[in-house]
Amino acid sequence: MTRPTGAGASVRHRSGALPGRLPALLGGLLLLALCAGCTGGAGAQDDVHGATAARPGSAGVGDALFPRLGNGGYDVRGYRLALDYTPTSHRLEGTARITARATRALSSFHLDLDGLRVRKATVNGRPAQAARSGTELILTPATALPKGRTFTTTVVYDGEPKTLTGEDGAQEGWLRTHDGAVALGEPTGSMTWFPGNHHPSDKATYDIAVTVPKGYTAVSNGELKRQETQGDRTTFRWHTGEPMAGYLATVAIGRFDVSATAAHGTALPRYVAVDPVEGVSTAHIGDQVGDVIAWESRTFRSPYPFSSTGAIVDHLPGLGYALETQTKPYFDAAPDGTLVVHELAHQWFGNSVTPRTWKDMWLNEGFATYAEWLWEEDHGGRTAQQIFDDFYTGSDAESDGIWAFPPADPPSVAGVSGPPVYGRGAMALHKLRRTVGDTAFFTILRTWLTDHRHGNADTKQFTDLCERISGKDLTRLFDVWLYGAGKPEKP
Repeated sequence: MTRPTGAGASVRHRSGALPGRLPALLGGLLLLALCAGCTGGAGAQDDVHGATAARPGSAGVGDALFPRLGNGGYDVRGYRLALDYTPTSHRLEGTARITARATRALSSFHLDLDGLRVRKATVNGRPAQAARSGTELILTPATALPKGRTFTTTVVYDGEPKTLTGEDGAQEGWLRTHDGAVALGEPTGSMTWFPGNHHPSDKATYDIAVTVPKGYTAVSNGELKRQETQGDRTTFRWHTGEPMAGYLATVAIGRFDVSATAAHGTALPRYVAVDPVEGVSTAHIGDQVGDVIAWESRTFRSPYPFSSTGAIVDHLPGLGYALETQTKPYFDAAPDGTLVVHELAHQWFGNSVTPRTWKDMWLNEGFATYAEWLWEEDHGGRTAQQIFDDFYTGSDAESDGIWAFPPADPPSVAGVSGPPVYGRGAMALHKLRRTVGDTAFFTILRTWLTDHRHGNADTKQFTDLCERISGKDLTRLFDVWLYGAGKPEKP
């Protein structure tokens, strides 16, 4: 994601509301019972004794900043979402078919879902008991799920999807636009439009079918596999074959101008949707995307990690941010080149290599911000060192607030989108580059992207890699620039 410009502007990152209060004592008792004896989240280790007795999955993965986000006891392999939306009524009807593998024997398990009414739930085709507690949907299958079993959950739901307002004042979830709607999920908004395991540590493939009134276009991640009209409704079927974190999923519905190109030689399939109100052509945006991807592939020493690309340019005054939705970054207005650089850099740093926890977000935003610096350096502007100096002295407008806390240790939900995560994160990378040299630095980037392609990783894995490749003890550098409080001494 990127943040608004201007002195005093707070960084743009989704920091939606934490799960709500238990609605009643019975709900509280139920949640306590379900959580008794639970271990961590998706992919967590089974108990050391290998016990096979079924027990409830956990209501959260224990993330330091979002402890109730995500769910434990299973690993999602794929989502198949069928959505039907009419902008005039703002009503969403959905069916979510979720394929997952039990990482321990489960008597029940949780899905994240904020709002919307559940009409029916099944597990492996048999009716499942459904209970709600805040943003937790608790499903109890007819029979317990053995450890290692792959199972399929189907949830039928409907209602008016929510728009959330985070601690930083930014909006996420399902947002109305002047001619439709858009779903933006960082960090918790994806749970407002489909049930799932919405912590970034549990990535999965997605098939998203969206039915809208004829004349509207529904854009989502990945590749458009089919578009079909029956009567006055059109269905768009999208497929994402590479693993994706839930916060990167999107659906944008409106009356877009569309440009789509198929794969040709080494060229990627590209799908660009532009709200005509913005007055920019799909060809211009497509050229920007193509140029930036080519440059970033060379700069990062790593090929573009997905099987398609594109962009969504909408008209949503007041949103105040762009988001790196996988394969098609979302822009709330016609973007400039630097913004395109930032959001496309996330396709490598954040989308392909995804943070293991929300405290690791500097690995997303620090890299995307540093990509902006490298782009400017490579295109006749300031050098990366000059930008670093301007950030240190405070003469760059984007430097406001960067010393508030250490970038690798944001103290709160709002801190995930704070200036240190962006600006000081980029400064840490520049200090690393100056310390180890360009050869080692860009080898680190290439290795990081290769070793963790389509997976999750954390800050310790990155710092260990830096020391291994450089052969240097970098403890002091990281202690000061990633974990140190306040402004470091003049470098």
